[in-house]
Amino acid sequence: MKFTENREEVEKLGVDLLGYIFYEPSSRFVGQHPDSGLFNSDMPKVGVFVNENAFEILGLAKNLDLDYIQLHGKENPKTCAMLRKQGLKVIKAFSVDDSFSFETTQAYEKEVDYFLFDTKTKLHGGSGEKFNWKILNKYTGYKPFFLSGGIGPDDAEEIQKIDHPKLTGIDLNSGFEDEPGRKNIEKLKRFIEELK
Repeated sequence: MKFTENREEVEKLGVDLLGYIFYEPSSRFVGQHPDSGLFNSDMPKVGVFVNENAFEILGLAKNLDLDYIQLHGKENPKTCAMLRKQGLKVIKAFSVDDSFSFETTQAYEKEVDYFLFDTKTKLHGGSGEKFNWKILNKYTGYKPFFLSGGIGPDDAEEIQKIDHPKLTGIDLNSGFEDEPGRKNIEKLKRFIEELK
């Protein structure tokens, strides 16, 4: 989320989490001086970071009342564990392509709450591309995961076909936007209805 009035509209759709990007190169970056009402929500808030200093993350989490921290860089298990010890829920993202080994996730199993599997790209941030979802069958870990990467309004039916016991949520982003950080309410509403 990047705009307060848009966040208020999204909240009414029955989503479970609201995401805020704190990675400056991203077109969805909340900005150095975000709208004062942007974080004024009772819904669980996710702060998305890339290779950020853990103490910086903790400061923002405290000031903005973040509930979850989503890590998209090369953060190690120790960093994840430290953030968790401060009472935050941690989501560790992994970039997936055809050669991805799910063994990579094992070192993080005890240190995070969720994994997020996203499409591998050269740059951090939404590519609008999907990875081959059949690869998810190779994941045999015990942590629940979110599916991300290029999901759009026409994908509800395909997502319903994914039969994995640990799939716990869907990350909706660029495929549902009118501009970076501004969600299209009708597209989101229709997709959520179809998915349920």
